[in-house]
Formats: sequence, structure tokens, C-alpha cells
Amino acid sequence: MAATPGWNGGWRGGLRYGLLGLPLAFVALPLYVVLPNHYATAFGVPLAALGAVLLGARLFDALIDPLIGRWCDRLFARSLGAVLAFGAAASVLLAAGFALLFFPPTRAQGPLLAWAAVLLVLTYAAFSAVSVAHQSWGALLGNLGGSDGARSRVVAWREGLALAGVLMASVLPSVAGLGVTSAVFAVLLAAGCWAWSRAGRPPAGAVAAHGATAQGSAWQPFRDAAFRHLLIVFLFNGIASAVPATLVLFFIQDRLQAPPSLQPAFLGLYFICAAASMPLWLQVVARIGLARAWLAGMLLAVAVFSWTGTLGSGDHIAFLVVCAVSGVALGTDLALPGAMLAGVIAAREGGTANSGTSGLYFGWWNFATKLNLALAAGLALPLLALFGYAPGSSEPAALRALVIAYCVLPCVLKLAAAGSLWWLFVRPARAQSG
Repeated sequence: MAATPGWNGGWRGGLRYGLLGLPLAFVALPLYVVLPNHYATAFGVPLAALGAVLLGARLFDALIDPLIGRWCDRLFARSLGAVLAFGAAASVLLAAGFALLFFPPTRAQGPLLAWAAVLLVLTYAAFSAVSVAHQSWGALLGNLGGSDGARSRVVAWREGLALAGVLMASVLPSVAGLGVTSAVFAVLLAAGCWAWSRAGRPPAGAVAAHGATAQGSAWQPFRDAAFRHLLIVFLFNGIASAVPATLVLFFIQDRLQAPPSLQPAFLGLYFICAAASMPLWLQVVARIGLARAWLAGMLLAVAVFSWTGTLGSGDHIAFLVVCAVSGVALGTDLALPGAMLAGVIAAREGGTANSGTSGLYFGWWNFATKLNLALAAGLALPLLALFGYAPGSSEPAALRALVIAYCVLPCVLKLAAAGSLWWLFVRPARAQSG
């Protein structure tokens, strides 16, 4: 596959680059939200055992992300065609692993858990390989503009189309079934890889830089104080988002006692509002910058989500409002952290697009993302089981534990992220401008 040269930021180039984000996010929702609920309710897998499998698979996946990032840097040093071929091969493995996870050959508890563990490791690894290569490509394109706005636009194309994928993934499993969902995912993944192969080509200087620096230490990003600071904020914020994502279906079913037909409405509205908010947040970035815009999104999320803990059985309309407003806040989490990371990479290279370690940076970034998800599933599910909650529970104590895990804990973590962002980025920027 051959990439077409130079992208000037137009919508055609944005669509070609960003389209792969649709199926990549399409797989994220079923794997991180639907799969735990499916194994617990359809196969009767105990929450503690399921949490242990998810924790182990996600931790292993997180550990290999920096290695994948280093490998992607070496592929960039070789040629852009090598990067695209690597992405295509990983996509084939990803499509196969996704389908096999939802259609295991056995329902016996032991073999089923072993099957899930092996397939999760393979699927997560393939997902990481495609994601890191695609994100690195986008960082090189975004840094061509040399501004927060240019980087935000590249990320917004990828994450905006990703939201379309998440929206499809929130509706298809319940409407068309997991078999159709798997088939649609495979087709979209093929289309995304084809479009990526015809997206803008990073500049020759950026690719050549990989040849000079791709052999450095795998720990090199941690020598960059800006990256360390951004990673702290990202970890707090990521766990705050991953915990409710893991528990949302349990909350809808047992706390709100909503019928299954409403589940797509809750999830769909959440992601529609996130997608619709992206142009708004790009305008906010243009006025106040990336860090302050992200901080505003965090505070909006806390303000609306703290109200969720007061909801109970039958409060479906109120939860739709929560989904809509928290979806608007989600727009910042999707578009702005990646743009800030691209800026950190560019700043390391003196403001140019020539970074030979972008894959390594995104490898560690994805490591942090997976760590968030691993901690959310590996800690929240067993703790809920410890405090007496199980799917279908109606006991007041069990539901209180669910509310604390779903509502209170994320707000505390989100406030920690907001405080870190203020202290490490907003406050120093104000001091410099003042």
C-alpha cells in the first residue's frame, strides 16, 4: 500500500486518516463494556474470576505497548509502506480475535476463562499495534501545522469518527446481535486500512528522523518532564472514566431498573453528544488553549456526574440528561489529551515535526490507557463482589456499593485529575504569561 503525499488539513485528508478510528473505537466498547457483562450474564462467570482474567490480560497488554511503540518507530525508519503493512496484518488478527471472543467453543467455567484470557491477550495486542501506528502517523501530520489548533484538528478527525464507531457499537449488539456486529466490524476495519493507505504522507524529514533516533532507550519519554506531568493527569482522568465505563450496564440494569430497550438510548445519546461537542471544544481551544479547555471539561463532568448518585429506580429521563451533559464533557477527554501529547513530542524536537520517538511516546501512552482499564476492571469488579453486589442484586447495601463505585469514586478521581492539570499545566502557563 502506498500513501499519498502531503496533507493540508482538508476534510478529505482528515476523513482518509481518521476513518480507521471508527472501527478501532467500534471494538473498544464491546471489549471493555459489553464483554464483561456478556460473560457474567450469558455464561454465569463469577465477577471475581472475570475481574482477575480482565486484569491479567489488560496488564499484559499494557506491558507490551511500549515494545510495540519501539517496533513502530523502527518501521517508520524503514518505510511508510512497512508501517501500513504492519497495520494491515494486525487488523486481520484483530478482526478474528474479536469474533472468537464472543463465540467461545465451550461454556465450562475453566476452559471458558482460559479461552477468554488467550483471546483477550491476542486481540488486545493486535488492537495496540494498529492504534500505536495510526496515532504516530497522526502526530507527525498534526505537528506539520505547529499549533494547538492543527494538532487538535488531526486528533478530532480520528476521535470524531471513533465516536461514530462507538455509537454503532452501542446499538448493533442489542439490535442486530453479536454475529452481525463482528461482521460489520471486519468490513469497517478493512475500509479503514484502505483509507489510511491513501491518507496524507508525513514529511520526509519526520520519517528520516526515525532512522537516527529509533534505537534510543525505551525509557526515553520519561526523561521529558512535560510527558511525565501529562501522564499523571492522564492516569487520574483515565481511571475516573474507565470505572463507570466498566460498571455502566450494571448501574442501568440494577440501580435504574431500566428495560433492555433503553440501553442503546443511554449509550447512544452519550456518544452523540460527545461527537456533537467536538467542534465546540475546538473553538474553546482556540480561545483559551488545550489545558484550560480540558480542565473545563473535567469540571463539567464532575458537576453532572455527582448528581447521578441521587438517581434510583425509574429515573430514566434524568439519566438521559446525565448521559447528554457528560457526553459533552467527554469531548475534551477524546480530542485534547492526544493533542497535548503531540505538542509534547513536537516541543522535544524544537517545535518541528521531526520526532523519531513518536511511536514510543504513544506506546507508553497506550500503556497508561490499558493500565486505567485494567485497574477499573480488576479492582472495581472484585470489590463490588466483596461488598455483596452481584448482577441482578436488589439489596440496599449492594446497590449502595454500586453507587459508590459508579458515581462517587469517579468524581474523586476526576477532581484529582483536574487538580493535577491545574497545578502542572494551567498554573505554570499563567505564571509565564503574567
